[in-house]
This record gives sequence, C-alpha cells and structure tokens, in this order.
Amino acid sequence: MLNSRRHHLIYGFGLVTFTLYLIGLAFPVLAAPVLQLTPFPTPTPAADGRIIYVVQPGDTLWRVSAITGVSLDELRRLNNLGAEEPIIEGQELLLGMAGPAEIVPTTGPTGTPEPVLPTTSPQPGSGTLCILVYDDVNGDSMHQESEPSIPGGEISISDRTGQVSLTETTTTSLDPFCFEELPEGDYNISVAVPDDFNPTTVLNYALAMEPGATTSIGFGAQLNTEALVEAPTPAGAGKSPLLGILGGLILAGGLGLGFYASRLGRSRTRSLD
Repeated sequence: MLNSRRHHLIYGFGLVTFTLYLIGLAFPVLAAPVLQLTPFPTPTPAADGRIIYVVQPGDTLWRVSAITGVSLDELRRLNNLGAEEPIIEGQELLLGMAGPAEIVPTTGPTGTPEPVLPTTSPQPGSGTLCILVYDDVNGDSMHQESEPSIPGGEISISDRTGQVSLTETTTTSLDPFCFEELPEGDYNISVAVPDDFNPTTVLNYALAMEPGATTSIGFGAQLNTEALVEAPTPAGAGKSPLLGILGGLILAGGLGLGFYASRLGRSRTRSLD
C-alpha cells in the first residue's frame, strides 16, 4: 500500500516536471529588454549655423550616431576625433551646419527722406592779361620807366582750344595793353616788333590763365644799327654834351698844332738870315 502511494507521487512529480519541460520547449526564453535610446529632438541651429549635441551620461559615440542619425565617420570628421578616441560627459559635438536661425527684424519707424537738392555746376572763371612792348634802350632785357613803348608792334594771343584768338597793334602809350575777361585756360602769346627793331627778349610766351588773376608781361626790343644812323634828331632836342666836349678837344688840339707850326716856321727863317 505504502509503496503504491510512493510510486504514484514519483509518477506525478515526473509528470509535472515533464509537463513543465514541454511548456518550456513550446515558449522560447524571453530575452532581456532592448535598451531604449533617448529621444533626440530636432536641434535649432546656433547663430553661426552650427548644430551642437551635448554629450549625456552614458553616451558613446555609437549611441550619439544612433540617436542623431549622423554616421560615425562623419562625427569623427566634424569633431576631429580619432578612431578610438572617447567622448566625455558635457562635451559639445558638432553634428553639421544648417545656416543661422531665422531672425525676424523688428520693423521700426520709417524716416522721412530728405529732399535731394540740385547741385550747381561751377562756373568757369576769367582773368586779365596786360602786355607792354617797350624800347629796351640799354639792352638789359628789363623795362625801366624811362624806356618808351614801341608803336606798330603786333600782339597776338590764343588759347589752345581755339576758342580765343585776339590781335592788337601797339601804340606810343606808356600803359600796357590789357585783355580783360579772358576765360581761364592755357594761352600762347606772341609779339612781332617793327622791322627796324631787334628783340632783346623772347617774343613767345606760354601762360596758364587762372581765375581772378591779373598777369603783366613785357616784351623788349632795341633799334638796330641802321635805324640808329638814320634816326633824325628830335625837334627842339639839344646836342649831346659829350659830343660838344669831344668837338672842343679836337678844336683845341688843332689850334695848338697850328701855333706850334707857326713858331717852328719863324725859327727856321731867323736861322737862314
């Protein structure tokens, strides 16, 4: 009787064990729960356009790549990381560039534009040119107050643009001849003296006329030798004192020679007697 019960207990325990074994075969062993990745919100680019991820506790470069979608090679390239270089908590990793965050400017008050005033064009200026053609009596190429003007000379002025061309004939006036209101610019000035004069200065001159300026130029000439010989003595003019003295000396010398010759003749007459 006792053996029968023991036999039934052993048979029941074995049956339960076998049943549990069969249940184990029917249902696979449950694996450990999969590690859930931390959600990664879409980052906002910084003002310079960079997208930055701050390393969290327990992060690895592989985990950062998994949650951000940036490959390991790209993460290493962007952050100059070696193949085995670890990352540390709080480290900033560059994920890429996305342009600066959009900034909406604040509309301020609209200023009233200032009216544009017309600008005046500068008007060309003018100047005065005075020319004197004088008799350079002493030939020093400088005009003295006692040296008169030469009549009959020709003055010609022209600018280099061909807009101004003027000529005048000189007179006996001691005052220079002035051309007024000449437009500013570059001018050529030339003078022709009468045939019986020889120039003692240059007769051509280049001038840059400046606005508001008054320029005086003198041209000298002197009577040539033929004109000096043929020149008549002005009416009412006295003889030169130098010539009078020279004539007196010549006359005195002649009288002295005559007196000497007369004495010499008398001496010879007495000797013959």
